[in-house]
Amino acid sequence: MSYQDTIDYLYSRLPMFSRIGAAAIKNDLVNTISICKYLGNPEKKFKTIHVAGTNGKGSTSHMLASIFQEAGYTTGLYTSPHLYDFRERIKVNGEMCSKEFVTSFTNRMKVLIDEIEPSFFELTVGMAFEYFAEQKCDIAIIETGLGGRLDSTNVISPELSIITNIGWDHMALLGNTLPEIAAEKAGIIKKETPVVISEMIPETKTVFDEKAKALEAPIYYAEDFFQLQSFQNNWQTALFEFNQPLIHLLDAPLFTKHFTIECDLPGKYQYKNLKGVLVAVQLLSQMGWKLKASKVLTALNKVKKNTGLMGRWECIQENPRVVLDVAHNEHGIKALLEQLDTLSYQQLHIITGMVKDKDINAVLNLLPKNANYYYTQSHLPRALPSNELAAIASAIGLKGLEFENVNIALDTAKKNANPNDLIIVIGSIFLVAEVTRN
Repeated sequence: MSYQDTIDYLYSRLPMFSRIGAAAIKNDLVNTISICKYLGNPEKKFKTIHVAGTNGKGSTSHMLASIFQEAGYTTGLYTSPHLYDFRERIKVNGEMCSKEFVTSFTNRMKVLIDEIEPSFFELTVGMAFEYFAEQKCDIAIIETGLGGRLDSTNVISPELSIITNIGWDHMALLGNTLPEIAAEKAGIIKKETPVVISEMIPETKTVFDEKAKALEAPIYYAEDFFQLQSFQNNWQTALFEFNQPLIHLLDAPLFTKHFTIECDLPGKYQYKNLKGVLVAVQLLSQMGWKLKASKVLTALNKVKKNTGLMGRWECIQENPRVVLDVAHNEHGIKALLEQLDTLSYQQLHIITGMVKDKDINAVLNLLPKNANYYYTQSHLPRALPSNELAAIASAIGLKGLEFENVNIALDTAKKNANPNDLIIVIGSIFLVAEVTRN
């Protein structure tokens, strides 16, 4: 098969959550374990860091990958979903895996695919593990898919686990309360393995504390170690000033009491992810990983360059400014609004499309009434038709226009906007993925 034939085969042969939703989810690790065993357990041939959470796990994973790359380690990075190219999911030192590898791996797995009927995600996880072992990675940053406990990635024994935050998303699969959702995410906590909680909320702290205690896993809440003092947005980068109120609790601090990080992920909400990353870096340094403060600062200033991350407060045009952000749930939209409060612009234009299984009313009720709205949709079965989204929005006072695809909506917004206006595309990772980049 050619590479394109292979991708077509994977999409058509294997159930994929991003396309069909919950029907693609397997509620156990049986297939993943079978795939790993078939491959000779490649996940045991390199060190890992495991990252879960409702929001921020992609940014956190890319930050960590950039740090290890900058420190000179051969670094794997597994994330999902992808925006433009399937191979974005599997990278080593910022480079996507080869088309030849994807094709040869899939051909080798066809017999097993027919035998156990894995999901798209289950096979992709195995593919990533095999590639990282083949490339002799020193370490791989592994992002979970939806939850944690039964996520296909949860067959690794990491150096450290990070849970970024807990919010309302995928309730039909993970639970209808924040403690229930937290319990699923807490499933990545391993025996005697440190876990970092990037953002603590009172409703879930007991869940994490009890799970960590049961497994004798040291638990660290990032807010105990780092506090944001100031934030300055420069559109393409941002300055985050932190202090360490409890610096003495870590044996080998890498930073002084007060320090500033310039990060090329300029969303203000990134300060929460940065705190978790900084605690993780301190702990990993104690474990023997050579992560100098100067290298960490350099890595955080070039996350996009080192790892190829896209879609996190990503400015793709100026005059008017056009920003892409994959915020798609209540927690993510609240973070986005916090970012907007730090900026100066004339008029706000919001292009949005969502998928059917999100809490659409909760998201729309957060959005500002005085913005210009452009309703559209991505082209996959899970997408909510733009006319339905527009009707729901109109009922709560968000009037706007409807468009059959995001690029027509974006072109219209550009024509309507003044040079000092701001245009943002939000609501779905899959919508952002369909934006044509010049």
